[in-house]
Amino acid sequence: MIDVMFGALGAMLSNPKTMGLMFIAVLIGLVVGATPGIGGRLSIALAIPFVFGMDMTQGAVFLLTMHAVNGTSGQISSIMFGVPGDGDDAATTIDGHPMAKKGEAGRALGASITASGVGGIIGAVVFAVMIPVLEPVVLAFSPAEFFLLAILGITFIAFLAGKGQIFKGIIVGLFGMILATVGMDPTTGIARFSGNYLFLWDGLSVVTAVLAIFAVPEMISLAAKGGSISAVSIENSSISYRQLLGGVMEVPRHWFLALRTSIIGALIGMVPGLGGSAAAWLCYGHAVQTSKTPERFGHGAVEGVIAPETASNAKEGGSLLPTLFFGIPGSSGMAVLMGAFLILGIQPGPAMFTTHLDLVWTLIWALVVGNLIAVTLLLFITRWVAVLTFINGAVLVPFILVLVTVGAYANEGQWENLLILVAISFIGWGLMRWNWPRAPFVIGLVLGKIAEESLHKALGLWGISFFTRPLSLVLIGLICATIGLAIYTNVRGKSVMPAGA
Repeated sequence: MIDVMFGALGAMLSNPKTMGLMFIAVLIGLVVGATPGIGGRLSIALAIPFVFGMDMTQGAVFLLTMHAVNGTSGQISSIMFGVPGDGDDAATTIDGHPMAKKGEAGRALGASITASGVGGIIGAVVFAVMIPVLEPVVLAFSPAEFFLLAILGITFIAFLAGKGQIFKGIIVGLFGMILATVGMDPTTGIARFSGNYLFLWDGLSVVTAVLAIFAVPEMISLAAKGGSISAVSIENSSISYRQLLGGVMEVPRHWFLALRTSIIGALIGMVPGLGGSAAAWLCYGHAVQTSKTPERFGHGAVEGVIAPETASNAKEGGSLLPTLFFGIPGSSGMAVLMGAFLILGIQPGPAMFTTHLDLVWTLIWALVVGNLIAVTLLLFITRWVAVLTFINGAVLVPFILVLVTVGAYANEGQWENLLILVAISFIGWGLMRWNWPRAPFVIGLVLGKIAEESLHKALGLWGISFFTRPLSLVLIGLICATIGLAIYTNVRGKSVMPAGA
């Protein structure tokens, strides 16, 4: 095993073509990740014709690296403009954008980029460690556990609502869960709450909803108040490599949080069907829940940037595991990637343990090396990127709104999503204007669909007795503990997050 592991690394590093393709993949992946609405799935689909006929290993390294570093740059627009690239990046917006408003964009970007790299590397390490104990861990999760994991994530709404805002948070979260039911019924296949509009049969676009709830209201607010995103002038700010380095050092300063959320993100990635958005929000809630000063979250707590970023990138290593060894895609992005692997001649399945173990280790090393290259490039250019937060809003707002509009359309290629964008933007602006929490909406929308589908499957397999499964009992205990802690925290009057966040 050791010989194969280091042999794969040596073969990859010594091959100029492989390293060149990896570098190109990193550049493409960073550009795609920084552009709202495009996402890793579309970039892989567009790249498939270019890797057709390519060497199996080199093609796989190219596609995986491009997909893996999407999340490393996705937080740039989230932090600077409050424009999440997708559901994964929305959690980073909660604390990242307030830091930018305080003139700390460089610190926030330094912390998020480093956290993304660390998460990607730890995710690859978790993948490698889990190879010997792979099957029982992946197969231990069933629809029953999916449902309870989703409910556990939804209970974090109580933490994210803020002091005196629990009921408002629950109302907003339930509204998100209601919108999650739009589309085809998972059991009967009948369209619900969608009329004759075919574009709604697959449900609301999460990317469109996230852009509408966070990005558009922020731009309206910026246009109304005038000035720049940062409340601090560039002359009085410390936007420099020193500030950037300060953000980088926040990750080792909070090393235990970064380690925990990376492992949690990787493990969630191993469970097919949960996805990166669930990992980001679960780990953000975990960071709030375990903090000694939860009242800082939503005002610009750097831990609120580190936790979702480590989780989002770590889940890539985790989701690769069932994709390669069982042929079960760990996420929608991995489903497209698996199709590309089949075109290259890679047949996912148990044979990857034996005849293609060298390829598996090459892909693991590609995750590590690719993330290191991506972090190095981003840290080099971030000093200038952060200056955009000091540009006058009159110049910035039209550009960002165009970017949001293009992102909402490009995500699924349906013009009707622009109507959804406008409608939910009014709701998002109203929530911000009257100081209601916005984060619970995204949690309800993302996890509500997972919870509903998993509940139907669990009831169909075991009936109500699925609650008595051993792992289910553990998750029920965690849910009860989370609710109890939320009640205790709010009784003591601790604020976790401002309602307008």
